[in-house]
Amino acid sequence: MRVTKGAQIVAGTALLAIAVAACGGGASTGDSGTSADTPVRMELGEPQNLLVPSNTTESEGAEVLAAVFEPLVNYDENKEVVEAAAESITTEDNKVWTIKLKPGYTWHNGEPLIAQNYIDAWNYAANQDNAQGAGYFFGRVEGHADLNPGEGKQVTTKEMSGLKAVDDTTLQVTLTAPFSQFRTMLGYTAFYPLPKAAFGADGKVTNEYGEKPIGQGLFKLDKPYKKGTDQTIDLSIYDKYPAKKPSNWTKLQFKLYNSSETAYNDLQGDNVDIQDQLPASAIASAKTALGDRYTDQPDAGIGYIGFPLQYNDEYKDIKVREAISMAIDRKTIAETVFAGTRAPADDFINPAIAGYRQGACAACTYDPGKAKEQYAAAKGPAKLELGYNADGGHKEWIEAVANNLRANLGVEVTVKPFEKFANILDDLDAKKYKGMFRMGWAIDYPSPENYLTPIFSTGAITTGSNYAGYSNKEFDEAVAKGDQAATPEEGLKLYQQADDILIKDLPYIPVYFYRNNSGYSTKVKNVKINLLNQVEWADVEKA
Repeated sequence: MRVTKGAQIVAGTALLAIAVAACGGGASTGDSGTSADTPVRMELGEPQNLLVPSNTTESEGAEVLAAVFEPLVNYDENKEVVEAAAESITTEDNKVWTIKLKPGYTWHNGEPLIAQNYIDAWNYAANQDNAQGAGYFFGRVEGHADLNPGEGKQVTTKEMSGLKAVDDTTLQVTLTAPFSQFRTMLGYTAFYPLPKAAFGADGKVTNEYGEKPIGQGLFKLDKPYKKGTDQTIDLSIYDKYPAKKPSNWTKLQFKLYNSSETAYNDLQGDNVDIQDQLPASAIASAKTALGDRYTDQPDAGIGYIGFPLQYNDEYKDIKVREAISMAIDRKTIAETVFAGTRAPADDFINPAIAGYRQGACAACTYDPGKAKEQYAAAKGPAKLELGYNADGGHKEWIEAVANNLRANLGVEVTVKPFEKFANILDDLDAKKYKGMFRMGWAIDYPSPENYLTPIFSTGAITTGSNYAGYSNKEFDEAVAKGDQAATPEEGLKLYQQADDILIKDLPYIPVYFYRNNSGYSTKVKNVKINLLNQVEWADVEKA
């Protein structure tokens, strides 16, 4: 579940940045040059949490961890699963899965990667006592309930019965019920392993590890990252990484910003090398300004307006939510604010993924007359507040939505910017923020199920990205039936039934489908952004 900071996608992206004091007005932190030991520099927002895979559910932290860890699987250009750290992933019944690890992977401290590393990481993630943000992803594993007896109840075991190390290179996973998408989801951050060094004497992942995670991927951290203090995250290539490495550089630096516009100015001045999502204010002129260094490509993310349904009854009436949705002029926002690089959203599933149905969401159609009449009849609130993260380039489109609501509903609308994406997520987690909120989603894996379970299932309220606090038993059951379908085609129909329930309930309002609009400096080339909105670092070259 990758909530996306940026106004592109998805967290996130989210499938989504700390003002670099050194950057201030766009000052350089040094010429990247062509030297192999001078870093390639990427713009990034401040991660919400320490860098622990099972507690990283937003796009900024996920970008860093994707550089540090090798997932079990990746996805090709056709959205097909390809093995990465896994040699093979097999099943005969979609319930018992066997994962064989590819030889050659070692931890950055030199220890070999073994099956037990996955078991340790997944048990830690699933245990309710550890309060990990991605813990619900393990809800399908047999024994998950034993680690999650519920609030006020004591956990009496440390392991899920469905995890077994057959030998050092073979992991067997038994699910509570068949789930055809299990192999597909294994590319997600939550399923990264952890080394023995991650855990302290109390069995908890240490803060020291979260500041300088030891991974088994392409890059290792050069020094601990001190959240809230450091303005960069510095990494070097791990020499023993067994797969493809960059051809002419060895160091990577994530530069942290709290303004997409400041980052874009630095990009134009070659003071940062990669910005994976440009601010809305730059999109209209970016092609001219950057030329071939500007990229506009399909993206699987969705931009939403969310409602805190669990703790604000002002939005309880579906007629109010429908009216707000019908009052939003998605077409004009997509064409004007985003210069045609977004598409009006009319479903909870993005067109890039199988399962999308054009026009599925009737309440997503702009109808200001009906919106005003219905809002008045439902006695909607006279005052609305709309929160967003100011570090993701959202100001223009959020202001446009606010103006739509003012004009079409006749209400007072206050727009509330949060300095960082992490701040609004923290307030939503704590149930402190009671206004409507901007949210984005970047897919974790290419399945229609990924637009459903992580954001809207009941289980995702406490250990997921269900910031609305939405709960509908009928929806949960429909998703579960899709999970257990005998064929992908049957599963798709069942997931669409769950999608129909979301369309009826509108816990979020889909506003636009993303495209990825990114850019890079004159000092790099061959920059590719993958399906998960992450940079393919091994392909990047110094120019």
